[in-house]
Amino acid sequence: MSRRRSPHTTTAAALLSLLLALLAATALVSWAMPRATPDPTAACPGRKAASWSTENPLTGEFARYGNDNTRVDDWTGGDGTHSLRLPDGRTLWLFSDTFLDRVQPPPNPQGQPYRWRIADNGGPPYLRHNTALVMSRSGHLERTLTGGTPATPGPFFPDPDPAPGPAGGGWRWPVHASVEPRAPGAREKVVRVLLWNRAQGTAPWVFGVPRSTEVATLSLPDLTLESITETVDQTSVTDPAQRVLYGSATARHGAWTYVFGGDDPPDSPASSAYLARVPTGRLADRAAWRFWDGTHWRRGADQARPVLQDGGTRGVGSAFTVVRDGPTWVLFTMDTGGAGTEGMTAITSYWSCSPQGPWHGPNGRITPPRPPDPEPHYVAAYNPQAHPEFTASGELLLSYDVNWLGPPGVPADPRLNGNVDLYRPRFLRVRLGPAAP
Repeated sequence: MSRRRSPHTTTAAALLSLLLALLAATALVSWAMPRATPDPTAACPGRKAASWSTENPLTGEFARYGNDNTRVDDWTGGDGTHSLRLPDGRTLWLFSDTFLDRVQPPPNPQGQPYRWRIADNGGPPYLRHNTALVMSRSGHLERTLTGGTPATPGPFFPDPDPAPGPAGGGWRWPVHASVEPRAPGAREKVVRVLLWNRAQGTAPWVFGVPRSTEVATLSLPDLTLESITETVDQTSVTDPAQRVLYGSATARHGAWTYVFGGDDPPDSPASSAYLARVPTGRLADRAAWRFWDGTHWRRGADQARPVLQDGGTRGVGSAFTVVRDGPTWVLFTMDTGGAGTEGMTAITSYWSCSPQGPWHGPNGRITPPRPPDPEPHYVAAYNPQAHPEFTASGELLLSYDVNWLGPPGVPADPRLNGNVDLYRPRFLRVRLGPAAP
């Protein structure tokens, strides 16, 4: 006996056939039309410094602490300013070369109206290669962390053992730091501090010969130095100008900590920026580091290629900083391609949609104020560093260091010791705005 289809069944079959025909036609048209190339910057707007103002309260807090002679073995000035917010709300400030001494009221020995520094015994001020400062949750600097003994304070991160050969000994300069699990998945937290290990050098390596990147581990909450581990050895690179030290900047994104570094050719105003990444929580694990070669992430540091390099005059300074503003990455550096002396007086920026680039810029310019000096053209501003933990109302906190760089052969120490404001961090509030691609 034959079956007859109901009117409803016939209608459904017809509609299904029509739908399939429409889908086929759409697919054919889609295949025939040229595909639009996605714009990688569509969801990543360009950013630059749109405006800025001085952050006087924080600049004044470092001046207050440095001028306080309650203790004479603590910080009165330093450079290489980096910060880290600790889990209990305190802030750890890391400094490279640091003066430990007593501050005297003006006038200085040259008769100028500046506070000046001298050691407690009347001799030259103590200069140590690094220290750390602890700031309370309320923003009050409380103490200086050093090594050695109270009678002879040394660097908090001790100088490495002397290297063989004519370079002799060396030192460690702390750069960026982060709070991590003691081991992957552990609940206990520690502080990891990236260090630059540099050997004593001769001209043109007056600021030391790059040797390696290390990671120090500090316990919490007491900030005791537990260990120092080498993560990126560069001593096998024959030309010191091609050695890359990592830690100029770090940024966490997803499961990774991105670690920016740079070379430091002494005969060029500009350095090239390089990039490594490490699974979050494994900064001290040498085997976990990977390096960007321009296309892929590689195990070998010798395979790293620059992510920002612009003809030898643009590029980055020997120290720079990177932050994220929404989906956009922003890099601040000294304006190494600026005319005249702007490479040590003006700050510029680059932006990118990913840490490995491409980086667009330079964009904008900040010329921050410098302390007064009888020869202001010798006063340098350098080492811009972002401090995201102090960001407020959409304004980024940016620090910079100041120094006196006079004519060749003229020592800087008498000028630095004669005006304590010349070797202390200063701070800006920076508001970001649109930048052209």
